[in-house]
Amino acid sequence: MLSSLRSFFMTNSKLTGRQLYDKLGRPKKVVAPMVDGSELAWRMISRKYGADLCYSPMLHSRLFATDDKYREKMFGPMDGSEVDRPLIVQFCANDPDYLLQAAKHVEDRCDAVDLNLGCPQGIARKGHYGSFLMEDWDLISKLINTLHRNLKIPVTAKIRVYDDWEKSLAYAKMCLDAGAQFLTVHGRTREMKGQKTGFANWKLVKYIKDNLPPETVFLSNGNILYPEDIDRCIKEVGCDAVMSAEGNLYNPGIFWTETEDIEKQFPRIDRFVREYFEVVAQCEGSESRRCFKSHLFKSLRNFLSIHTDVRAEIAKLSRNSPLEEFEAVVKMIEDVVAKIYQQENIAELDQVRVGEIENWGGRYRDVPYWRLQPYFRRVDGKDGREVIQDSMKRVMESEEVAKRQKLEGTK
Repeated sequence: MLSSLRSFFMTNSKLTGRQLYDKLGRPKKVVAPMVDGSELAWRMISRKYGADLCYSPMLHSRLFATDDKYREKMFGPMDGSEVDRPLIVQFCANDPDYLLQAAKHVEDRCDAVDLNLGCPQGIARKGHYGSFLMEDWDLISKLINTLHRNLKIPVTAKIRVYDDWEKSLAYAKMCLDAGAQFLTVHGRTREMKGQKTGFANWKLVKYIKDNLPPETVFLSNGNILYPEDIDRCIKEVGCDAVMSAEGNLYNPGIFWTETEDIEKQFPRIDRFVREYFEVVAQCEGSESRRCFKSHLFKSLRNFLSIHTDVRAEIAKLSRNSPLEEFEAVVKMIEDVVAKIYQQENIAELDQVRVGEIENWGGRYRDVPYWRLQPYFRRVDGKDGREVIQDSMKRVMESEEVAKRQKLEGTK
């Protein structure tokens, strides 16, 4: 009886989605939950470049609930502190009890807890979590509702879509009915990963948004290459906010929408790495240091393909390397970029050139390789830009199929 009363009062005094959204300052630009990608230092540097809200990496709920060492490593003393808010902590789970135990450890150190229903990787298949729960709606409902009834803070959910538009909508409604206060919809199916990633379907995401209760706090995830794509997504989808994973991972400047400032939107590699290193040096624990190397490999991808000597030095770093070794790499990068800027025609070379509007609605940029830039995934030897064109055709075909199904259903 006491437990039931406690759950009743917690559920009824908890912030609604709109109240939480307002409390967080109505965020528009959101760092996605990324394993080895959205740890403390990266969240902090992303906020400096305009991110309004950050998610933690996906944390394993059973391990977080039962393993002190895992919990201390993955969520250290600075995680969720004043320098790390607003923050939503994400868990993967397939057991409501373990999920609740895990969430209880962080409910006083974050603004909400998110359930990962989108991870499409093989490890998620093996562990039966993420997008591999999409066939078990009863379990998903129990996971969300257990948190909703028993946590002081709200619960949110991040999902992928099905090829079937109506099923995708029903899935989103089920998550909301179970108690999710925010809903993030990644406009790709579970099969769209790696070499099959393709183009996220904004039209399907918009269809879901338009058919949910109007008070729903709705985030869209997918297809953000440049800062201008954020406002374009908000207008086309009608979402409250836009989440970026890979785009942010290769260039946090993707969140800089206040001004068209090349130094903020496509920062010089030397300046960015120095700034990022100084953030890492402030962070307690080992996770931010461990991820430093992988972040440099991603964000400096084009630069390192030319300056392979720098790549070799980065490869030597480990989480146990002293900060002096980290800084030596930073200094090496600064020296290489300084030589680039000694060229007589650098003012002409150091320009971001904007292309014409493409049929997917955005514009490509040609960015000098010594600046952070978007990532175009190559598929089967095709350039990333070709992949976007091919994927756009499939999105348009999907829309036509959905229209035909809707017409047939009204006959």
